[in-house]
Amino acid sequence: MTEHFGKQPVFRAGMRDTIVHMLARAVENWGDNEFLVIDRVPYTYAELDRRSNAMARAFAELGVKKGDRVVTLFNTNIDVFTCWFAINKIGGIWVPINTAYRGEFLRHQISDAGARVAICDPGYLERFIQIANQLPELGLLLVRGQDDIPPCPIEIRRLDDYRGTDQAALPIIVDPVDLCSLLYTSGTTGPSKGCMISHNYLAAIARVNMEYTWQEEGETLWTPLPVFHAAALSGVVAVMTRGLRMSVSSTFSVSTFWEDLEEAGATVAMLMATIFPLVAQAPDNEAAKRYFGKLRMAFGVPITPELRKVWTERFGVQVMSSWSYGQTESIRLCGTPYDITPPEMCAGKPIDLYDVVILDDDDQPVPPGTVGQICHRPRYPDVMFGGYWGRPDSTAAVWKNMWMHTGDLGRMDEEGYMYFADRAKDYLRHRGENVSSFEVEAAFMQHHSISEVAIHAIGKQTGDDDIKLTAVLRDGAKGDHKALCLWAIENLPHFAVPRFYEFRTSLPKNPTGRILKYQLRDEGVTVDTWDREAHGIKVRRQKVK
Repeated sequence: MTEHFGKQPVFRAGMRDTIVHMLARAVENWGDNEFLVIDRVPYTYAELDRRSNAMARAFAELGVKKGDRVVTLFNTNIDVFTCWFAINKIGGIWVPINTAYRGEFLRHQISDAGARVAICDPGYLERFIQIANQLPELGLLLVRGQDDIPPCPIEIRRLDDYRGTDQAALPIIVDPVDLCSLLYTSGTTGPSKGCMISHNYLAAIARVNMEYTWQEEGETLWTPLPVFHAAALSGVVAVMTRGLRMSVSSTFSVSTFWEDLEEAGATVAMLMATIFPLVAQAPDNEAAKRYFGKLRMAFGVPITPELRKVWTERFGVQVMSSWSYGQTESIRLCGTPYDITPPEMCAGKPIDLYDVVILDDDDQPVPPGTVGQICHRPRYPDVMFGGYWGRPDSTAAVWKNMWMHTGDLGRMDEEGYMYFADRAKDYLRHRGENVSSFEVEAAFMQHHSISEVAIHAIGKQTGDDDIKLTAVLRDGAKGDHKALCLWAIENLPHFAVPRFYEFRTSLPKNPTGRILKYQLRDEGVTVDTWDREAHGIKVRRQKVK
C-alpha cells in the first residue's frame, strides 16, 4: 500500500510508492509549479498530468493493457514524458531505447521486450521500416508529427491522432511491485538485457538522489542527458518528490553551455563525464564569469581530482564526480552526501538501501584494502532491479550465494569507503556511453569481408576508451580500412564506431578458443593499425528532426 508522505518526503524503511502516485501527489501539492522546462518551454505538473491522462485513455483504446511493453524512440521533447506517464497510468511498461540505435541493435531490443506497440519521432521511421520484416510481434507504430504514411509491413499511424481529449484523472491501477520500465543494459557480456525496473525501485532511488543532492525549493536541476539514460530518468522522478523544477536540453553545446545554464537559472547540473573537460578547456566567456558560483553542484562520473579542481576554482562549482557508483541494476549503490568531502577517487559509502561487500572468487569477504568483486543485496523489497526480462538464466548467473555480483572490481577501506578498481566485464566506455563489444562484434560479422573480429580498448581502460577493431578477413576478401570504417558509420551508433582498424591473419586465443583481448589491448596501436582520425574522418551523433 502506498502512503501519502506530504511535501517533504524522505526515504525510510518500509516506504512503498509508484511513479503514478508520486505524480498525483505532486499535482495535488504543487500542480501549478513548473515541472519540466524542455528547450526553454515550461510545463507544469498539472499540465503534464492532464496530457498523460488523455493519452493514456487513447492508448487503452488501442488495446494497450497492464503489463504490455511499449517502446519509444524519441528525441528529447514533451512527448517523451507524456508517453512515459501515459503508459504507466494504464499499467504498461515503458521501454525507452537509445536514439543512436539502428539495425540489429534496435531490432534486438524491440524483439526482446516483446513490444506490440512502438512510438517514434519521424526521423527514426526509416529505421523501423528497414527492420520491419524482422519484427513479427510489433503490430503498430505511432509516429509523432508524421503526415505521410509510407508503406510498411507494420501498421503505421499518426501519434497526433491519439493524444486524446478526456483529461480527467484516471483510477490508479499500479502497485509498487509492478514494473514501470525496462531499461536495457549495454550488453557487456552478451546481447543487451532488459533490466526490470519496478515503480518502487525507481521511486526509492529518486528519493535517495534528492537526499544526497538536496536540491532546495526554488532551485532548478539542468541536464542535457537524454531520458533513455537511467540517470536522467531518475532525476525526473527525484524532482517530483518535492515539486521542484527540471530543465532539460535536447542538445549540448560547449559555446552556449553557460548561457544555457543562465537562461534556465540552474543551480544543479547532471552531466556526462565527457562534458567536464570540454567546458574546462573552453575559452573564457562573459556568461561563465557572470554565472561564477551560481551553479552550486554538478554530477558526472568518472572525473579526475585535477579536473574537479579546475571546475571549483574557475567556475565556483562543487563537482560530485567519483563520489558515487551504480549500475542500471542498482542505479545508486554507493554515494556521498553533497556536504561531505570523501577521500579522493572513492565512490562513497554504501547507501542505506543495500548491503555491499567485496568478495573473492569463492564469494568469501576480503580484508579492507583488498581488491575483489563488488557484490550487494537489498535491505528492503523492490529497491533494485527485478532481474533480466525473459532471461532467468542470466539473472541466476549474477545472483549467487545470496549476493548480486556486479562483475566490477573494487576495494573498501577501513572506514567503509568503496573504490572502483577495474572492469571485470568485457566492455568499453566511449563518449559517455557504455559500448557492448559483443554487439559491435555481432554487427561487424554481418559485413561480407569479416571472418573473425575483436572489439577492444587501446591500453588501459580509463573511462573514455579509444576503440579498436582487430579482424581476420574472409578468404579472398580485400582489406580496405576506410571502406569498413564508412560502413561502420552507417550501421553503428556513433559512439560505437571504432577509431582504429587492423587486419590480421589470426587472433590470439586461449586453449578453449576465447580471444585474448587483454593481449590485443596491450599491443595497442601497431604499425599495421589504421587510424580514422589521422585520415580526417570524424564521427558525430546524427541530428534528426
